[in-house]
Amino acid sequence: MNRKETKKIYVGDVSIGGDSFISIQSMTNTNTKDVKSTVSQIKRLEDAGCDIIRMAVNDLEDAAAIKKIKKEIKIPIISDIQFDYKLAIAAAENESDAIRLNPGNIGASWKIKEVTESCKFHNIPIRVGVNSGSIKQEFLDKFKGVNASSICLSAMEEVEILEKNNFFDIAVSLKASSVNLTIESYRKFSQMSKYPLHLGVTEAGTPKKGIIKSAIGIGTLLSEGIGDTIRVSLTSDPLEEVIAAKDILKALDLRREGIDLISCPTCARTKVNLIEMVKTVEDKLYTMDKNLKVAIMGCAVNGPGEAREADIGIACGNGEGLIFSKGKIIKKVPEDKLLSELLQEIEKIR
Repeated sequence: MNRKETKKIYVGDVSIGGDSFISIQSMTNTNTKDVKSTVSQIKRLEDAGCDIIRMAVNDLEDAAAIKKIKKEIKIPIISDIQFDYKLAIAAAENESDAIRLNPGNIGASWKIKEVTESCKFHNIPIRVGVNSGSIKQEFLDKFKGVNASSICLSAMEEVEILEKNNFFDIAVSLKASSVNLTIESYRKFSQMSKYPLHLGVTEAGTPKKGIIKSAIGIGTLLSEGIGDTIRVSLTSDPLEEVIAAKDILKALDLRREGIDLISCPTCARTKVNLIEMVKTVEDKLYTMDKNLKVAIMGCAVNGPGEAREADIGIACGNGEGLIFSKGKIIKKVPEDKLLSELLQEIEKIR
């Protein structure tokens, strides 16, 4: 199924599915009821390009905090509920923009009905999610363990519970820590359903390995037209999740805004500390909302020639360097002023 064929739902003012852009999600790791800390973290994520934020709702005090948090931020909130249906209802009543839960974990059918009625009343969607560790035993037995079939059929059962309550504003996630299993599961489910899909590789680990696993898993599916919203799950500051997700979308030309920083891998021709230079520039540019390609190249060989598609860039030499744009040299600059001059040139571009 092509991405544009999926059903469109809305999380706040962010549309998911159909012809919508691929939205980026992350999850706070602050105590939700600590409104000040939670708002501070979300604002950092907003600045980095996060479109939707999810937060754990563990008690009624967390649910009550949602309304306060919403007044301070710009992006919509998904409330993550585990087992207590009352918390889902409380989150909806406190202006959450969506609920993330598995109906099978809620218990009695009347509890599920109360949740769906509340979500319908408040006009908010529900995301159901199955991962490789939460498959029902009957599906594990039927399909002989954890595989794409047991994951997808378990997810479909969760969806059908909502549908039986005449609830259809649904998104689905099917995550595994295995990249191949994640890909296979999403491929299979995309042929079974037209509900929008939330992509991710769960428990991906630290940024060192997790970004690679996520880029392969999420990137493969997106390149095939599968997936409508993404989260890169990392054992790290959530800010790294957003930056990585944005880079995945930009690498596939699915997102344009933000700086696309390119740099050479260095070699014996490089006479400057290019690695440190690139890190400094990257830290300064990741929040900049400009659709630009910026090149940091270690020598004249890899400068204006190989990076001629860059909107702006520098080619380092021995004690000095060149600033260039679209392959044309703008000026020669002493090495100690290269970065400051580059940043000034970037600021000039509208």
